[in-house]
Amino acid sequence: MSSVTLKQLEAFVAVAEHGSFSRAAESVFLSQSTLSAHVSELSNTLGRQLFVRENRHYLRLTPEGERVYPIAKRILFDCGELTVLFEKKHSGNRLLLGASTVPSQCILPSYIEIFKKEKPDTRFEIRGGDSAEIHRLLKEGAVRIGFVGAVMETDGYAYIPVADDKLVLITQNNTHFKKLKKHGALGRNLLNNPMIVREDGSGTDRTLDNYLSGIGNSVKELDIAARVNNLETQKQMVKRGVGVAVMSELAAEQEVISGELLKFEMDEKPLCRKIYMVYKNDISLSDTEQAFVSRFVKED
Repeated sequence: MSSVTLKQLEAFVAVAEHGSFSRAAESVFLSQSTLSAHVSELSNTLGRQLFVRENRHYLRLTPEGERVYPIAKRILFDCGELTVLFEKKHSGNRLLLGASTVPSQCILPSYIEIFKKEKPDTRFEIRGGDSAEIHRLLKEGAVRIGFVGAVMETDGYAYIPVADDKLVLITQNNTHFKKLKKHGALGRNLLNNPMIVREDGSGTDRTLDNYLSGIGNSVKELDIAARVNNLETQKQMVKRGVGVAVMSELAAEQEVISGELLKFEMDEKPLCRKIYMVYKNDISLSDTEQAFVSRFVKED
């Protein structure tokens, strides 16, 4: 029996996750013919068909392929861990970071600036997405350290609070909302307006959902004018009067200072959450990763 190679496993996993040879080939920087050959070799070695064509554009795993996939992922992950475990100082300067929307725009840039000054040879690779996407990237090993606005999977993950974040309701700066602000209106009083909300997997969405549940309400009862996955789009829609939005005070700070937007406290007691640094418990952090984590742990 021929040996299974890492190249074969990498090609197989890429096709399983992208559902096509063309997209998978792009993701691992191989030609489509080379990637297809690797998958064919693995199939021949195992003596099993691993994929079946669902339609012209999509491949899905066979039952045998479903059994192979988690094993292949584990092997590739463990091999990645080996490269970190015994890395030399000169090659251990890469940080694979993932950050959800608010941390990526409001927190991570300053962290990178600080760390880069202290360790100028560090190379950063940044992936973005909502909190759910960052957890998926961590699980797959595509990023090693993440920044998120919600705790989503307590088992197998270490969450370290690194910043406090307050959620506020923002509105267009017009006469109507100025009058409401002057009379002390709270964000909770304005939730009957059309709402511009974040995507389902965001930490902001989860915090808002928990808050609404606590006051006997739910997201389903809101008049949702739009659901967006981009903070800038959300702010622009509020500026144009499409609706109001609940968002991070950090994210809206500049527009509030400039007078482009108005902000309202959500309740008498501020609606706050933590921003977390998160990584998997079962990984061995490199010296550079450990230094980065230690540098930004929030002291009690």
